[in-house]
Amino acid sequence: MSTIRVGSAPDSWGVWFPDDPQQTPYARFLDEVAASGYEWIELGPFGYLPTDPQLLSDELASRGLKLSAGTVFEHLHQDDAWDAVWTQIEDVARLTAAVGGRHVVVIPEMWRDPSTGAVLEDRNLTVEQWRRKTRGMNDLGKAMFERYGLRAQYHPHADSHVDTEENVYRFLDGTDGEFVNLCLDTGHISYCGGDNIAIIRRAPERIGYLHLKQVDPEVRDKVEAQDLPFGEAVKLGAMTEPPLGIPDMPPLLAEVEKLGIDVFAIVEQDMYPCAVDAPLPIARRTRKYLGSCGIPSVTFS
Repeated sequence: MSTIRVGSAPDSWGVWFPDDPQQTPYARFLDEVAASGYEWIELGPFGYLPTDPQLLSDELASRGLKLSAGTVFEHLHQDDAWDAVWTQIEDVARLTAAVGGRHVVVIPEMWRDPSTGAVLEDRNLTVEQWRRKTRGMNDLGKAMFERYGLRAQYHPHADSHVDTEENVYRFLDGTDGEFVNLCLDTGHISYCGGDNIAIIRRAPERIGYLHLKQVDPEVRDKVEAQDLPFGEAVKLGAMTEPPLGIPDMPPLLAEVEKLGIDVFAIVEQDMYPCAVDAPLPIARRTRKYLGSCGIPSVTFS
């Protein structure tokens, strides 16, 4: 039997940056994620939660919380990117491992600015850039596991080079499942027109981590028609609380349950920016909904 360990993340409290006056202060985030009934969380952007391992451990323990993963961004397809990416990885991996986390979620940097829509580079990679990205991720995943005992879970993302279902398969085909697997973000896959269940069925051995979110299909259609940047889509409410969007959660969770794996499923509802009083009620409703989906392997501990 699978165990699907559901938690939440700073993203569901509107946190995108280490420090931003619009965001919920970290102590309030920790208080509220515990009050909503979750036990597992992610680091979020490095520097949002305390970076001192002892302080972070104390803050988590005092609220009955545990850490599942850290998060970093990569641009390994670019020339001479390794040192810059690895520096970030080491900071996050060292802290994650020190407080008991098991994974690092690795996200591709976006090809256009999420707020302004400014194009930063071509939206399509060359064959050589794909090779650098996949080879670099293999090296990164191997080094992260050997030095810190953490698993690299790669997170396809809207407005990045690993976005569509086709590009997810291309990435998986170019990487080694011994050291690099997939953080299946259900919202980003649906946002980019992909089929989450098809990915699970095609690459069941590569499902290493989950981010649970839903997309408002009407907003997605508007984004596609107007080619809007991701940040603008989020402000329009592209990522909505379940069960108001797609994909449908019960069949997706049932498909994961068939895999017979122990996997984290972290609720991530992109909400930046949001009013500080908005996240807690949504988090409570979402937890209640996920618990009502009728999937025996879903647990919150």
